[in-house]
Amino acid sequence: MNTAIAETPIANHAVVSRDQWLAQRKALLAREKELTHLRDQIARERRALPWTRVEKTYVFDTPEGPRALADLFEGRRQLLVQHFMLGPDWEQGCPSCSYMADHLGGMKVHLENRDVTLLVVSRAPLDQIVLFRDRMGWQFRWVSSHGSDFNYDFNVSFTPQQWAEGRGEVYYNYSVRPFPAQEAPGISVFHRDDAGAVFHTYSTYERGVEAMMGTYSLLDLTPKGRDERNPVHAMDWVRHHDRYSPAPVPMPEAKPVAAAGSCCHGPD
Repeated sequence: MNTAIAETPIANHAVVSRDQWLAQRKALLAREKELTHLRDQIARERRALPWTRVEKTYVFDTPEGPRALADLFEGRRQLLVQHFMLGPDWEQGCPSCSYMADHLGGMKVHLENRDVTLLVVSRAPLDQIVLFRDRMGWQFRWVSSHGSDFNYDFNVSFTPQQWAEGRGEVYYNYSVRPFPAQEAPGISVFHRDDAGAVFHTYSTYERGVEAMMGTYSLLDLTPKGRDERNPVHAMDWVRHHDRYSPAPVPMPEAKPVAAAGSCCHGPD
C-alpha cells in the first residue's frame, strides 16, 4: 500500500495573517465535513452488506488448546481479526503488522464493551507467536492457524504452488496482482448468532488496514504529515517498537533508511 504523500516543503511554507489563515481553515473545514459525511455513508453501506455463512470448520491452536472459530468469540457476537504476517519460517513478525498491533492495547476494552472480541491470527506455530508476542510486550489474544486453511481461504497466505503458478501474482484484495510475500495483511470481521452459526461479514486489505493505524491519523494532522517519500516501499520508516533509536532527531536532508519486511502497503 503506497502512502507516499506530496508535501509542501516546510521551509517554504506560506505564512499569512490570522484572518487569512481563518478563512482558509474554514474552507478546509467544509471539505473535512464532506469527508466525514461520506465516511458515515460508506460505513452504513458496509453494515448493509450481505453475509456469508462460514461452513468450514477451522481449528486454531490457542494457549488453552485447540479451539474452533466459533469458540473464539468469548461470548460476544462480533469477532474482529487482524491477519498478522508471521509465517512458519519467519524469525519475527512483519514490522508494518506490528505497527498495526501496537494500537490494539488501548482499543481492546472499548471494543469488548461494544460486543466485539479482538483476535490476532497468524500462520506461525503457537510457540513462535508466544515468543514474539512476549518480546513486544503485547497483551491481546493471538492464536495460530497453522495446519488449517483459514489464512488461505481468506486470501492472506499463499501456497508455494500458488506462488509458482502465478509467478508472484496472487489473488489478493479481490483481484489477481503481484505481491512480494507469501503472507499478507488484512482485517476480517465475523458474526456469531445465538445458535452458534458463524458468518463472515467483511474483510479489507491493502490500505483498508489503515483502520488500525491510529498513528497515521494523528500524523495526517501535522505539518509534515506521514513524511513518506519512498513511492515504492512506503512505510520503510516503520520499525518494531523495540528497534527504534532513543529520541531520534532526523536531519532535514536525511533520507529514510529502508527496512525489510514491511509489506502492508500497496498502490491504493
